[in-house]
Amino acid sequence: MNILLVAGGSRKTWPQLDFSEYDIFVGVDRGGLLLLKEGQPLDIAVGDFDSLSKEERVLVEAKAKRIHTSPAEKDDTDTQLALEEALRCFPEAMVTVIGATGGRLDHFLANLWLPMEERFQTFVRQIVLKDQQNTISYYLPGDYTVIREADKKYLAYCCLTPVESLTLKESKYLLTQQQVSVPTSYASNEFVGDTAAFSFTSGMIAVIQSKDE
Repeated sequence: MNILLVAGGSRKTWPQLDFSEYDIFVGVDRGGLLLLKEGQPLDIAVGDFDSLSKEERVLVEAKAKRIHTSPAEKDDTDTQLALEEALRCFPEAMVTVIGATGGRLDHFLANLWLPMEERFQTFVRQIVLKDQQNTISYYLPGDYTVIREADKKYLAYCCLTPVESLTLKESKYLLTQQQVSVPTSYASNEFVGDTAAFSFTSGMIAVIQSKDE
């Protein structure tokens, strides 16, 4: 099962989408309204909806199959709450998050670090962030092969934590058993074929496939 989780960021940041690939549509605050404007269903709406006008909120509440209203002042962001609800309802699903980048940096960093939270650790490999230029996937220790997306050239290994024994293979720039003592982004690497390989023994890495605007 595939879930599309739409945060409230600008429609301009969305990647090219085939909506038919998704089974469940989750709107976060204004993201629910954006889904409806695209003619898509709204299975779950989550948020305090403070970014909507009265008329827009009435529309979202009328169209959403399920609504989870959060208080304006809270410990979690609406995106955190929406991701938690999506994975609670569909724990085996792949979740693609869009509308979560390209705006305020504090929002972007909160979204980038979502899979590091203990409640999401079990689902790390099921969470992907996408925008018009980037795809971000998350990895716990292991040995992996990354399949190149057809429109992407660049590859980055963003160590979200200290990482041990980082090895990069089958890409333009290589590493062997690198010890990464502080969070570091190994940016601007490139594919040399249709796949790249990497491994590490501790920590968490976000792998970013990207292209120029």
